[in-house]
Amino acid sequence: MDGLRRGLSRWKRYHIKVHLADEALLLPLTVRPRDTLSDVRAQLVGQGVCSWGRAFYYNARRLDDRQTVRDARLQDGSVLLLVSEPR
Repeated sequence: MDGLRRGLSRWKRYHIKVHLADEALLLPLTVRPRDTLSDVRAQLVGQGVCSWGRAFYYNARRLDDRQTVRDARLQDGSVLLLVSEPR
């Protein structure tokens, strides 16, 4: 049963949104549970958003780029906040 669950997660997709605080934008993205936040960052760059030098936050927690969507406990409909890091 556990193997079946793991196999199905390969096909699972989450529709999340990324709130860009500096530009007041809300961008929709489709991610998989195994995607890392670096993958999410790459999707944003593909949409023309410069995300380097910014940090992801979810539920008042700063997220690390090596975390997967599953590790960060993101679900369908989650909203990530992308903010510039203080210098």
